[in-house]
Amino acid sequence: MDLLGSILDSMEKPPPVNTKEKEMLKKQKELAEKMRAQEKAELSRFRKYVEDRVDRFSKDDRKYIEFETMDKIYRGIIHEVAEVAKLVAMSFGREGVDRYTIIYKKEHLPSEDEIAARRLGEEWNAEKAEEYAKKREEQKQKVTTEKEQESTSTSEVVPNSNYKDKYAHLIGQEAALEAARKTESNKNYGIVPSKNKKDLRSIEQTMADIQARKRLKTQQDA
Repeated sequence: MDLLGSILDSMEKPPPVNTKEKEMLKKQKELAEKMRAQEKAELSRFRKYVEDRVDRFSKDDRKYIEFETMDKIYRGIIHEVAEVAKLVAMSFGREGVDRYTIIYKKEHLPSEDEIAARRLGEEWNAEKAEEYAKKREEQKQKVTTEKEQESTSTSEVVPNSNYKDKYAHLIGQEAALEAARKTESNKNYGIVPSKNKKDLRSIEQTMADIQARKRLKTQQDA
């Protein structure tokens, strides 16, 4: 016997499966298949129920139909059936607690207020709709008021009248205009215009001129 054969012979072989264990495994497999078949049949029946209900809904004057709280797999079927029927399905509530589905007709989709209320777990009715409409109007009015106040605070103050016209009826329009002109700054000071009084020399030129005057004065004093 070679080395590999001796090693394989020395290894422990798996225990043989007796008849009782085989029978147990067979029953477990059959039970699992049976449960899958039952689940499939149940989902098929539920789909048929939803299809019938949606068909009646599409032919009457109701705006929406609401389904009770159910698991995600069933809600998924509702969404699929609604999509095929060209309707809109929306789910609200907490997963695993109270999540439910509503199917709406496209011409009667829920308002933003209804969606907000249902997401908060609130029941939607005429009274709740009026409450949300009132809150929305109050919020809108608040925003408008704040904008008006902001606009008022930033706007410039405009005088009601021209100061020249204020005294025109007393001294005449021409005299008022003349008085206004006299209030403007005069660009001339004395005989020489102020612009001619500005020293346009550079600093270097100014220093050179000062040094030249000093040398001239020294020569004259000498």
